[in-house]
Amino acid sequence: MAERADFDAHHRATLAKIFNHPVGHNIQWHDVLSLLQSVAAVTEEADGRYTVTLGSETETFDAPRHHDINEQQVVDLRRMLRGAGITPELT
Repeated sequence: MAERADFDAHHRATLAKIFNHPVGHNIQWHDVLSLLQSVAAVTEEADGRYTVTLGSETETFDAPRHHDINEQQVVDLRRMLRGAGITPELT
């Protein structure tokens, strides 16, 4: 689990957007990528995909065509972050 000090205000804001209900549609990919790089092993593949390993879970994310991530990516991120013990309440 990431320590509180690992999250700057920007990362905390992104985390809050990911866990916001209902799912927001204004979560920018570059913000998510920055957050993930601070807590997980992130590898950029040649085809624009990113392999993210956080704890015991590995997920592959496609960089969105537009700036914002889609609803399924939000769901996947929530599951992955929660599984690693990272929630807005803990940052």
